Amino acid sequence: MRIWSVDPSLLDAKGLVACWRETLLAQKVLQGLTKGYKNHPQLDRFKASPDPLATICAYLHGLADEADRRGYSFNRSLIVTEQSERVAPIAVTQGQVDYELEFLKQKVEARDPQWYLDRFASSPARRLHPLFYEVAGGIEPWEKLPPAK
Repeated sequence: MRIWSVDPSLLDAKGLVACWRETLLAQKVLQGLTKGYKNHPQLDRFKASPDPLATICAYLHGLADEADRRGYSFNRSLIVTEQSERVAPIAVTQGQVDYELEFLKQKVEARDPQWYLDRFASSPARRLHPLFYEVAGGIEPWEKLPPAK
């Protein structure tokens, strides 16, 4: 499961669709409608918010807004709260953003070279999903890092 902190506009088509599907699964987890993924580390920051379900729904609305901009048809009726519902923004560390951007660049360069050139090759893109704001710090403790080589 990858729920990106970066702005959805940076995700290529496959990345945006995958994030949508994975976040819909996360919504079901927070609703208590699944047996698995209950302790997935990517959910920690949502669980720590005052209203985890409304917060994950706000994240989903951000993804759907980007899909709308691209002319995609994401089914907003799958989101269980209204977009107008206010939620507290979530802090994300600078190190986490750096890690995610580098990870995303690697994935996109291999999967969609033109998207990579358009979004990352000429200038570093550093935008966050509207739900997040950046604070000082390293990679988040919930991040699953690959083994050191």
